[in-house]
Amino acid sequence: MTETPALTDLWPAPLADGPVNATVQVPGSKSVTNRGLVLAALAAEPGWLRRPLRSRDTLLMAGALRAMGVKIEETVSSSSSATGDPAAGGEAWRIIPAGLHGPATVDVGNAGTVMRFLPPVATLADGTVHFDGDPRSYERPLHGVIDALRALGARIEDEGRGALPLTVHGGGALDGGKVDIDASSSSQFVSALLLSAPRFNQGVEVRHTGPSLPSLPHIRMTVDMLRCVGAQVDEPETGGEANVWRVSPSALLGRDLTVEPDLSNAQPFLAAALVTGGRVLVPDWPLRTTQPGDRLREIFTEMGGSCELTEQGLALTGSGRVHGIDVDLSDVGELTPGLAAVAALADSPSTLRGIAHLRLHETDRLAALTKEINELGGDVTETADGLVIRPRPLRGGVFHTYDDHRMATAGAILGLAVPGVEIENVGTTAKTLPDFPDLWTGMLGN
Repeated sequence: MTETPALTDLWPAPLADGPVNATVQVPGSKSVTNRGLVLAALAAEPGWLRRPLRSRDTLLMAGALRAMGVKIEETVSSSSSATGDPAAGGEAWRIIPAGLHGPATVDVGNAGTVMRFLPPVATLADGTVHFDGDPRSYERPLHGVIDALRALGARIEDEGRGALPLTVHGGGALDGGKVDIDASSSSQFVSALLLSAPRFNQGVEVRHTGPSLPSLPHIRMTVDMLRCVGAQVDEPETGGEANVWRVSPSALLGRDLTVEPDLSNAQPFLAAALVTGGRVLVPDWPLRTTQPGDRLREIFTEMGGSCELTEQGLALTGSGRVHGIDVDLSDVGELTPGLAAVAALADSPSTLRGIAHLRLHETDRLAALTKEINELGGDVTETADGLVIRPRPLRGGVFHTYDDHRMATAGAILGLAVPGVEIENVGTTAKTLPDFPDLWTGMLGN
C-alpha cells in the first residue's frame, strides 16, 4: 500500500493512458453504517454490523456512542473461506447497548450524520452530552433538530445559535409526540428524529412544513432500516398527509446486518469507465437498495455508458463519448461533484438542477465546483438551484477541495483526461472513502 499524501500535499491526479478495465471493491456505505450504529445502540439486545465502513465519519459515530456508554467490539474474521459466504468474512462490529449516560463529549468532526443523529440519542442519556466539531460544522444547519427536540421536551443549550457547539441535558427519557419542522436544508433533520423515536415515550409524528424536501431516498433508507429492527413506521401518503412520518414507541431488536457497498462512493470509479471508454465492475452491487447512489445506473446510461447489473455486481462500459445531461438531482445531491466533473468532459452542455441545498454541505459545493472547474479553463455558471456546464478544453492546475471529500474525487475524475491536475488535500477523502488514492491508482494499474 502506498502512503496516503499528507493533507497539505498536492496529489498529481493520474492521467489515464487508455480505456480503464478494472474491478473495484468499494467499501461499505457510510449512510448505512452510521444508521446501523445508532439503531443497534438503541436496541434492547446486542447486534452485529458486518463489513462496516471504517472512515472518519463512521469512527466519529462509534466514538460518540462509546462516550455515551455503548460497547462496540471490533473483530476481523476470515470465516468466508470456510463457509463460502463472502458476507461472513471481513470486519465486523458487535454493538452491545447499555444505559446511555453522561457527562460525555462528542466530536462530530464535519459529519452531518453525527451532528444531527446524535442529539436525539443524547436526550435519552442520563446526564449532559456536549457536542463540538470542526470549524465548518459550526456553519452547517442544525436548527431543525434543536428546535424539534425542544418542542418534544428536551433541554438544549446552544446560546441561540441553532448550530454547534451545544450541550444536551439528557434526562434518561423524552416525551416525544407531534412536531413540525422545516427540513428543506437537510433531510437528516427528519432521519435524526425518526431513528431515536421508538425510544421516546410517545414515539414521534414529524411533519415537514417547509419548501421541497431534498434527498428523500435517505429518509426512505431510514424508514427501511427502522422497520428491519422492529419499529412501526407510517410513511408519507399523497395529498394532505404528504411529508408526515409517524413512529410508534417500541423496543428495537438487535440484528445481524451486512453493510452494502457505498454506491455514491462508487461514482468516481464508474465515471472512469465512462470518461475513458473502458469498463469497471463494482462487485456486490445490490439488486435492491434504498441507497440514492443506485441512480447512477440511469444517469450514466443517459450520458453514454451501458450498465449491466448481475448477482456479481454492476459493470459499466463507456462508449468513448460522454454526452451532456439535463437532470434534477434534488434526491441525489451528493452525486453532483462527480457529475459536474464528467459533464465538464462531455460533448454537449449539461444542466444540474434541484441542488441549492448543496451550498450548506461540507463546503458550498456549487460555488466550489464553479470556481475550480473554471480555473482549469471550464465554463460553469452557478444558477439559483444548480449549475450550467458548457464543456471547454481544460488545462492542468491545482484543484482545491475545501476539506470536501467529494470535491477531491471530482478532481480525480478530471485528472483522468486533463494532464497536470493536482489535487489539494486528497487525504480528505478519508471522511467516507478510506484509501482512495490506492484504490484509484490500483484501478489504473499504476
